[in-house]
Amino acid sequence: MFALADCNNFFVSCERVFRPDLEGRPVIVLSRNDGCAIARSNEAKALGIKMGEPYFKLRDTIERNNIAVFSGNMALYADFSRRVRTILREVAPQIEVYSIDEAFLDMRGVEGVDFDTFAKSLSSRCRRLTGIPVSVGVAPTKTLAKIAAQLCKSYPKLRGGCYMHRQADIEKVLRRFPIEDVWGIGRRSAPRLKAKGITTAYDFRMLSEEWIMRRMGVVGLRTWRELHGIPAIGFDSVAEPRQSICNSRSFSSEIYNIAELAEQVAKFAAMTAEKLREQHSVCSRLTVFAATNRFHTDDIQQCGHITIPLLEPTDSTLTIVRASREALTEIFVRGAGYKKAGVIASEIIPRQGTHISMFAAESNERHHRLMQAIDDINRKSEGRGVMLASEGHSDIKALSRHRSPRYTTSWDELPIVKL
Repeated sequence: MFALADCNNFFVSCERVFRPDLEGRPVIVLSRNDGCAIARSNEAKALGIKMGEPYFKLRDTIERNNIAVFSGNMALYADFSRRVRTILREVAPQIEVYSIDEAFLDMRGVEGVDFDTFAKSLSSRCRRLTGIPVSVGVAPTKTLAKIAAQLCKSYPKLRGGCYMHRQADIEKVLRRFPIEDVWGIGRRSAPRLKAKGITTAYDFRMLSEEWIMRRMGVVGLRTWRELHGIPAIGFDSVAEPRQSICNSRSFSSEIYNIAELAEQVAKFAAMTAEKLREQHSVCSRLTVFAATNRFHTDDIQQCGHITIPLLEPTDSTLTIVRASREALTEIFVRGAGYKKAGVIASEIIPRQGTHISMFAAESNERHHRLMQAIDDINRKSEGRGVMLASEGHSDIKALSRHRSPRYTTSWDELPIVKL
């Protein structure tokens, strides 16, 4: 058996933990730069607010319906995600983190367990210990487990847990489950399937194996088998290292000065280096890009990018920041107002076993020890306690006018109880 633990309307739920007055009230969470809606409560969805809808288009709806608005508070959300994962690891032999708000649990080999009680109990425990509502679906395959978790959101009587294993029950659910909501059916495939009269998961399951293989290939066949109760998607308890790492932001206002823009790029480069070290990797290639505001048609329009090879594979913040700042000078156009910039690391390989030239070996080892020391300090301090002077002292230039306090990750923003 497999289980999926899926946090309900996760970003909204995180905001409601310290604001119980928001229960039942429509809530939306915006991107960090207050650009568009990235999370919506059920009440906000009922008002017709769509994912990704620009904030400026929603202002009348927000005011008319007394909608609570928050800027994305990623530090808070990441901490709640970690807390939920800690609970999941206590009850399952292995977990596979699928996203910030979802994780699969490998229950194969677990015997003598009433999985319906297990699912409901785990959902209740997560809510009690973290304040986050979590839907837990248990089924013979990962795809069916996702469907079972989705049922929990639609039917409150399930009390947060659903064990779906009897063939008659699975068939009944699949007959009503929309094909576009099946995990593994992409946005391109769903319209094509609907055009052929395949509108539900059950319709898809009734197709022949040959038909699926011919039209949808191996990926489609895996989904087809999973809907038949045959596990076909592997379980990976260790996250695969990313093959590219990107850090970018849209700015609250245009940046015209190269020194100011270079500080922002240095921050993105440093974040990229930190993520490389987190997954014990190094990169051999960097891409730096910067773009103006395409909506300001009267201004100079630029969307420059440059990709540069590094002399040696590295995870050093010093090397990556220096290379990124030098690359920026190649694409910067004087007089242009830059609205977005970023740094991408590619050609990523594991650090262990990397071949370094004899001339760079000593320098690379010094950088590695220095980076370890900096990472240790930053882990023990609030935020990034040590950074390069070239990053400047200001934060990333983003709006975040509606950000809630970082209740669980900042000493200065801890909630205060008055007796």
